[in-house]
Amino acid sequence: MTVAAAPVFRRVRFVLGGALALITALAAPAAAGPAAPAAPVRAPSPLAVAFDTASARYDVPRDLLVALGYAETRLDMHAGAPSAAGGHGLMHLVHNPRQRTLDEAATLTGLDRAALRADPAANVLGAAAVLRAYADEAGLTATARDDLGRWYGAVARYGGAREASAARLYADTVYDLLRSGFSSDAGESVPGRAVTLRRGELERAAPGGIGTLSADYPPAAWAPASTSNYTVASRPGSHPVTYVVIHVTQGSYAGSISWFQNPAAQVSAHYTFRSSDGAVTQSVREKDIAWHAGNWTYNTRSIGIEHEGYVDNPAWFTDAMYRASAALTRSLTAKYGIPRDRAHIIGHIEVPGATHTDPGPNWNWTYYMQLVNGVTGIGSGTVATSGNLNVRSGPGTGYAVVDTLAPGATVSVYCQTAGTSVTGPYGTSTVWNRIGTNRWVSDAYVLTGHSGYIPGVPRC
Repeated sequence: MTVAAAPVFRRVRFVLGGALALITALAAPAAAGPAAPAAPVRAPSPLAVAFDTASARYDVPRDLLVALGYAETRLDMHAGAPSAAGGHGLMHLVHNPRQRTLDEAATLTGLDRAALRADPAANVLGAAAVLRAYADEAGLTATARDDLGRWYGAVARYGGAREASAARLYADTVYDLLRSGFSSDAGESVPGRAVTLRRGELERAAPGGIGTLSADYPPAAWAPASTSNYTVASRPGSHPVTYVVIHVTQGSYAGSISWFQNPAAQVSAHYTFRSSDGAVTQSVREKDIAWHAGNWTYNTRSIGIEHEGYVDNPAWFTDAMYRASAALTRSLTAKYGIPRDRAHIIGHIEVPGATHTDPGPNWNWTYYMQLVNGVTGIGSGTVATSGNLNVRSGPGTGYAVVDTLAPGATVSVYCQTAGTSVTGPYGTSTVWNRIGTNRWVSDAYVLTGHSGYIPGVPRC
């Protein structure tokens, strides 16, 4: 049947194409001279094709698929490395004792598990198949599937959370992206739109996805880890608290909180921070011993702080997250008398016997420690150029241009560092201003009211 149908499709397409060409020729005015060369047509990226294909094959809204992948990994395959919860690929297909979306994808698509883990197109296809299966089980008709809000239950189930509050937090994160819109480094762009959420039973879960506030640290929400994943204690009486250990989740914020609630995880942390806005959730009381450092002695003597993201992608390490985390660490050091230095505020990789590398080379210790020690000012400035000012991904002219700013634009300066020497309206300067995550401009083009470094603003 397929072989017979294909030529008919090609003939129809040819006729339609000829008709369109004829209509265009009849409607167009006579050319005054040689026709201008047609602009080159840019072929869609392989990732865009993968989302198009998966969306069409399984009748899953394309932008929903993209938003789910962005919430999980920012559409990054992370060189095939699994997340802390055993998730693979940009869509985070999971294989662990309590969640088996990878296995479900293999059954539904007929694809090999190795391909589903390592091939982006297969990974997207597998996620679409799983979401469609969940939608079918929820009774979504073809008409209902056209309503983005009706996929809420399938999305929540995809996240794998067993607790209603964590399931709602996961799904709300995906839908927040759909409503606000976003652009990824992978080239995918999703415009914001209004979505009416159909939360069903999850409507009764705590607003924002999390229940009561923390008894230890008021800005934090409280989402307790499974009692199988930490040790009850009475610190600091039973064990002195002398360290703060900095981690990176190797997964998403909502997914990590859910993982701590999974009895099979055998891991937890006291606090977890969200990348986008610095929101924080506590999962283990400070008096108790979280299982985070891989070293029992350090577990008993430390507070473990997780940060949403992956060690190989610095885009996760936002100023909002740095500043919120540093505020907690500053509070902890005051509460327990922990010195505010790098001998006591350490990375997971610095724990004796550590097998993990987090927070990795992209974590800015200089910036973080200045924030912990109270250097928390944010400067401001006005761009002065005759044309647009290039915004670069790092502090120097050798870094990629990621944006431009018009003359007169105002910027916030979160921290400053030395970089390439640049001559501009305000002289020659090696100072570069960080105006956002992976966004830098030369100080020679910014009127800040100060010559070079701004007092009270951290060094990066």
